[in-house]
Amino acid sequence: MSFNLANKPLAERAALEDEKSRLYDLWQSNLGKAKGEGARLFGERSKRKGKWAEWVRSELDSMSPPEFANMVRSEVNRLMAAK
Repeated sequence: MSFNLANKPLAERAALEDEKSRLYDLWQSNLGKAKGEGARLFGERSKRKGKWAEWVRSELDSMSPPEFANMVRSEVNRLMAAK
């Protein structure tokens, strides 16, 4: 299996490039919001104590689109690593 785009048909390359562009636009327009949501979730840690991780999972599961939830998850993980 080749991952070289030059070996893929034109239509498949175009579809991959369109998806990459869509994801970049989503990332660029939602980065600030994702950082804010991540900080909000992380800020609840001391209040929710032992139930915090379960609560964060349910909050992330309710977020849409999934790519945005992944951005928030990454921010929460970054904040946890920095503490």
